[in-house]
Formats: sequence, structure tokens, C-alpha cells
Amino acid sequence: MRRSYLPVSLILLIAVHANAASGAKNTQSDRAHEGQVAIADLYVVDCLLPGQVRQLGSRTYLTPRRPVHTTAADCRLRGGEYVAYDRADYKTALNVWMTSAESGDADAQTNVGEIFERGLGGEPNYEAALIWYRKAAAQGNSRAQFALGTLYEQGLGVPKDQLEALNWYRQAWGLKEDNLIFESAANREQDALRGELAKSIAEKDAQLELLKRQLKEMEAKLATTKTATSDSQRETSTLKSLIAQIEAQRTKDDQKLNALPKTRQPTSSTPPASPGETITALGKDLKFGRYYALLIGNQDYKQMESLNTPLSDVALAKQILETKYGFTVVSVTDGDNTTVMQAINDLNDVVGENDNLLLFYAGHGSRLSNGKNEVGYWLPANAEMPPRDTFWVPNEFVTGHLSRLKAKRVLVVVDSCYAGLLSSEPSFMMIGDNAKKYADPDFIRFKLQKRARLLLTSGGDQPVLDGGAGNHSIFARAFLDALQSNDGVLAAPELYLQVRDRVQAAAAVVAFEQRPEFKTIKSAGHEVGDFFFVPKALVR
Repeated sequence: MRRSYLPVSLILLIAVHANAASGAKNTQSDRAHEGQVAIADLYVVDCLLPGQVRQLGSRTYLTPRRPVHTTAADCRLRGGEYVAYDRADYKTALNVWMTSAESGDADAQTNVGEIFERGLGGEPNYEAALIWYRKAAAQGNSRAQFALGTLYEQGLGVPKDQLEALNWYRQAWGLKEDNLIFESAANREQDALRGELAKSIAEKDAQLELLKRQLKEMEAKLATTKTATSDSQRETSTLKSLIAQIEAQRTKDDQKLNALPKTRQPTSSTPPASPGETITALGKDLKFGRYYALLIGNQDYKQMESLNTPLSDVALAKQILETKYGFTVVSVTDGDNTTVMQAINDLNDVVGENDNLLLFYAGHGSRLSNGKNEVGYWLPANAEMPPRDTFWVPNEFVTGHLSRLKAKRVLVVVDSCYAGLLSSEPSFMMIGDNAKKYADPDFIRFKLQKRARLLLTSGGDQPVLDGGAGNHSIFARAFLDALQSNDGVLAAPELYLQVRDRVQAAAAVVAFEQRPEFKTIKSAGHEVGDFFFVPKALVR
């Protein structure tokens, strides 16, 4: 078995612990403590920057303070304010964003919605989240529209409604109702719901037939009895009440079934393109931006059981990404917590606004309960055995930096136990079983303009296999084989479908169940974009 991982939040993290005592001896304990303080500076916080002094004619004025996501060190350097000891408290986070939200700023309204949805420091308040998401969605904010879709899909604060979720996703994506992708997904969900309702109606019909037969028999028996007992009267009354309840439920199901629109054939004028057609249609006019990758492989652990394949996985990934796709690659192997966290932090100085980033992690992970929440971690090479989490890297650290990064498109690929919990968002509803439609040139042009924060994992909230494919895990082997065999523009959804099928088949050979997951990382600022692997041969 292998690796572990978990949930995420976007805004603010773990408290900075006590400062090193002045004049303390330079012991090993002191050095470790000083390292903690330095690491705390790398965390992303909700920072309230001071206003700017501006000149308008002869008048000088001070602009309102500005909320931003940035590191604690950068916030201090720029004269900003942040809460160091209580960063996970929703009240302190709200203080940073609420003024801008109330003034009508859609991004701030979306951030406020996320704070309420996450329930930092307490219970989630989905009703309040819905209010702020709807304010931002009404202004066309795609993050808020997407967030509303996830709440409807999961039934959080609203009745669970897959079709309503799809409609919000459609708006976030900027798709028309007759778009091929939306209609295909809507038809699929409608057919599934139609089948569920038909089954429910059939079950209720069978129940009603049985209950009515029992009632008829009882009434016939009572008719031949001169004196009805109180027990028989109660039983008769109970049967009539049950029949009335089931009939009312059946009527509602029947109304829902009749209200479903008839399945329509997609009317999009642009059919799905094959890989070859896509290559030709793309031409040279699409600007995918530069490609970077940070590959992290932890295999040889100092205080835990070592793994077998992460270093081989990283080495082959580096070769394929550099030679076939033209990535600029940085590798961290068997790094301690400081090395891993610094490498993630340094990405902010490298990637630009139209760039792409692949963040790959292979290694141990773990999860701990924090009140009612599960907190997940990547385990660096110096990690101690659970539950000692002194040197563990929290998921919140990773997602906080993904939110801060300027990169337009980010794909996080995690080969770890419990990796699916890095994002609490539901899986993609619009993928279906054929993602070739994502290769449509017009759709790619649209998606390139949108911010993407995506997660592809080796499994959900379960253990996964380490090994099983020679020097590689079965997930890494499937992921790398899909990249190596690709000759077209490969969108992340299509990559996921290929990896999923290969992993499930390979795991089944050894009688193990493993299902990769593909999700958005909403809390890191996903705006319904996508990630594309483009071979160098297509852009020369």
C-alpha cells in the first residue's frame, strides 16, 4: 500500500506558534523552533493592505484598504495586517473581505461565500454562503456560479438537484443551452433521474396494491363482525393513512417525471473533433502559454516505512514532460518539509498570468481529525510517524498557494492514499464517458481564457497501490503512458478517462479496487478553465 492525503480549504491556515525566546541557546531544539517560525512566513493569509495615497489635481486622498491573498512574510513587508494566531476563525477572515463585498465587489462576495461555506472555526453556514454566491453570480462571476452548482449537486443548503447544478455549471462555463457538452450532460442526468422516478413509482404502485388488498380484506372481515374492536379500527385507520401518504408521494414523483423535458438531440453545429482534426484546426493561432512542472517524490523516509516507486515516477515524468511537451521542470526528491514548502512558495516568482503549472506529488500522506473536520497532509522525508505532525505539510498550505499563483491553468496530480480529499468538491458532472468533445477547437479557445485549478488523484478516500507496474505505481504508469502515447491536444478530462480505465483494469488484476478521481479545487480559485497537454511538435 501507499501514501495518504486529504481535505483542503482556501483561506488561512494554521497558527504561528510562539516566537523563539530572546537570547536562547542555539540548541537543536531552538533551531527547530526557529525553523517553524520561518516556515510560518510561507503560509498564505488573508491580508488587508493599507490604502494607497493618490493625487487628483491638487487634492491628495487615501484609497480604501485592499484585501489580498498573499504570504505572511509578503503581507508584513507591504505593511498589511493579518491574524497570526487565529487564522482559521471565520470572523477574522470576514473582517478582511466584508467591506469590499458589501460595496459590491463580486470577487470579495465570492470569497465571503467561501468563508461561510467552509465554516472556518465552526459549522458551515450554507444559507449565508448562498446569499453571497448569488450576489456575485448575478454580476456574472464564474467562480460564484460554479460554487452554486457544487452546492446544488451536493444538496448543501438547498435541495439536491443535479439539473440545477448543471445549469449553474453551464452559466459558469459560458455555454448556451443548446451546446453539445451541456446537452449531452443534461440528457444523461435527465435519463438517470427519469429512471429513478420510474422505479420509485413502480415500487409505490406495488406497495399500494398490497396495502389496498389488506385494507379490503380487513373491511370485509369487519363487515361480517357485529362489533368492531378498537384494535381493528386503529389498524384500519393506520392502513388508510399509509395509503394516503404513499399516494401523495407517488403523485409528487409522477409530477416530477412529467415535468422533465424530453431528451433532445444536441443541436450544436460543431461536432466533436478527432485528435487529427483538432491538430489541423488549431493551427498556430492558439496561445497556450509557457509550461512549468514541480515534481515532488518522497520515497526514502527517515522515520517511516520507505516506498518503492516515487523516485522512478518523478524521473520518468521529468523526461516525458521535458522532451515531448517542452515543460520547464523542477524536481524535489526526498525533500524535508522546508524544502517542499519553499519549492511551492517559489513558484509565485516563476509562473506568469498565461502560464500552465503541473504540480505532481508522489509519497506518503496522512490525515488527522480536527474537531468535526479531517485535516490532510503531504508527508515529507523527515516526517515523523502519526500522529506527530510537526513536519507535515498541510493541504491548506498547498491550496493557499494555488489560489495565490498567477498561473492561468494549474493541474495537481497526486499519487497518495486518501488523495481525493485534497478537494471536497464533487467530481466533474459534464465529462460523461467520452471527453473527445473537449478537443473541439472553439471550446479550447473559450477554456483558455478561464482560470483552472484541477485535481487528478490516484484514488479517493482510500489506500492506493504502491507499485504494481514495474518500477512505477499503477497510477503513475497509467498517467505517464497516457502522456507518452498522446499526439494531439490532450485536455485534462480526456486524460482522466484514460487514466481511470487503465488504473481500474490494472488494480483488478491483483484483486484490488482503486478508482482515480478528477475534481476541481474550487477553494483555490477555479473559474471553469481546463488544462491542456500540447506536444512540442504541434507548436513548432
